[in-house]
Amino acid sequence: MVSTDLQTITTADQLYALPDDGNRYELIEGVLSMMSPAGSEHGRIAGRIFLRLAAHVEQHELGETYAAETGFRIAQSPDTVRAPDAAYVSRERLEAVAPTTGYLPLAPDLVVEVVSPNDSFSSVEAKAADWLKAGCQVVLVADPSNLTIHVYESGSEIRLLRSGDRFSAGSICGGWSLDVDDAFGGSK
Repeated sequence: MVSTDLQTITTADQLYALPDDGNRYELIEGVLSMMSPAGSEHGRIAGRIFLRLAAHVEQHELGETYAAETGFRIAQSPDTVRAPDAAYVSRERLEAVAPTTGYLPLAPDLVVEVVSPNDSFSSVEAKAADWLKAGCQVVLVADPSNLTIHVYESGSEIRLLRSGDRFSAGSICGGWSLDVDDAFGGSK
C-alpha cells in the first residue's frame, strides 16, 4: 500500500485520491481537517432530516439530494471541500455542471448540518458562513442539545426555530417543509 503524507494534501483532487483510511476529512482553504465519526444521536437526526428532504425532492423531481460524507468543492486556490450532513441541489444547477465522480464543484442550494457534541457552535457557524459565501441559499443547523434549528439565509439573517415551529424552504426546494419536532423525533 502506498503511504500518503496527509500534510501534502492541499487540493480537492488530492483529497479525492486519498486512500480510504477509515477517517473522514474536509479540506478548508487548502488545509486538511479530520472529522470525528458522528455519534448515534447525530446520525439519527441527520438521517431523519435527509429522508424527509429526499422523499420530497424525489416526489417532485426537483433535483438530487446527497447524504452525509458527500463532498462539495466550494472554493478553489486554495481549495475548500466541505461535507454536509444532508444537501439538496436543483436539477437546473446540476445540468449546468459537467458530470463527475469527484466532488461537485458547487455549493448546494440547501445544506443541513447537525451539531455534534464535540463541535463548538462557533465552528458550526463558520461552516454555515462558508456555505453561504459559496452560494448556498439556506443552511439549516440542527442542534440536538437544545432541540432547535438555526436557519441561515445570509450572514445577517438567522432565524431560530423551536419546538412547535416549522421551517419552509419555499421556492428554494419546491415548498419543502420540516417540523422541528419531527426533525428531532423522540430526542430527550
